[in-house]
Amino acid sequence: MKIGKKIIWLIALILVIAIIGVVVYGYYKKLTMKVENPIATMEVEGYGTVKMELYPDQAPETVANFIALANRGFYDGSTFHRVVKDFMIQGGSKNGDGTTGCYKSDLKDGEPDEEYTIKGEFIANKVNNTVKFEEGVLGLARSDYSQNSSSLTEESYNSGSSQFFIMTKENTSLNGNYTAFGKVIEGMDVVHNIENVEVKVADNSEETGNTEESTPVNDIKITSIRVETNGVDYGLPEMLEPFDINSWFYSQYAAGN
Repeated sequence: MKIGKKIIWLIALILVIAIIGVVVYGYYKKLTMKVENPIATMEVEGYGTVKMELYPDQAPETVANFIALANRGFYDGSTFHRVVKDFMIQGGSKNGDGTTGCYKSDLKDGEPDEEYTIKGEFIANKVNNTVKFEEGVLGLARSDYSQNSSSLTEESYNSGSSQFFIMTKENTSLNGNYTAFGKVIEGMDVVHNIENVEVKVADNSEETGNTEESTPVNDIKITSIRVETNGVDYGLPEMLEPFDINSWFYSQYAAGN
């Protein structure tokens, strides 16, 4: 009987040690496992493929927003509407001319067809994003209302949504003032080929007052953008109400009269 009890106790001890080992190994694996950053693959009609590594540790809201839009097909069929040589190429406007972002319904089913913005994730907006705007870096476009009033800083910082740009050359003036959230890892030659297309002044320049020669003469179509998340769910960003510059102008006019 004593021998039998000893065997039972020995088996129990072995089981306890095994369970502890499994738990400890699980924690160790979790702590040491490196989660691969999401990779965005962009196909540009007539130009080729561009792959971009996204940085959720630097700009989690922006990366979540980009992934959700891309994997729901928002960018499919959109264009690069602005190209500035030795600076960047820009796309992601819903109507294709750079005057709009995207709708809440583009991000999530059941949401209304209303525009939204997300928080700007950069140092000037109190977010410690250390990515520098060098060649190949992926950035989030935003408006700059400070030219209308210096009091509109916060509204400017938090005005981005779907429009993005890819740097074709380093530009230090953007560091800390715009959200950098990824970088090209394959296909930089494609980006430079797009950079060198023929451009013109936009057809709606009289309405917008923008006389910059940066609108491609021929459409540069994004066939698709899809993001491989490696099994990680990055969720959705916090959707902010966009600033209405037209209402602001009206209020200033009314106050002045």
